[in-house]
Amino acid sequence: MKIRKLDHIGVTVNSIDEAKTFWTDVLGLPFEGDETVADQKVRTGFFPVGQSEVELLESTDPDGPIAKYIEKKGQGIQHVAFQVEDIDQALAELKEKGVRLIDETPRRGAGGAKIAFLHPKSTHGILVELCER
Repeated sequence: MKIRKLDHIGVTVNSIDEAKTFWTDVLGLPFEGDETVADQKVRTGFFPVGQSEVELLESTDPDGPIAKYIEKKGQGIQHVAFQVEDIDQALAELKEKGVRLIDETPRRGAGGAKIAFLHPKSTHGILVELCER
């Protein structure tokens, strides 16, 4: 598996519109825009930082995974995403190594990326996302 870079850090928020003030006005990061990924019940907002991004995640449904995450753990860092050269090969390699996968096959993520998540029980408590762009 070839990891190209740290792609982004996912941060859960109650409201992107409210939270983006900190990222833009306080930290001075540009707001690249937002996108809704309907099948994942999430609205995402992106703030580029060098070759990586901060991705804010806002639930679009009270029963969505982000809403449930915030209810259980509060707002904050939810996942770390690594861009890989070939996500299918990476998932096969990780499965062979005994890593527990949330996604056996990639799904569509924000920005048209192919994404897949690794289960935190295999990553010492960190939700890890792989993405291919």
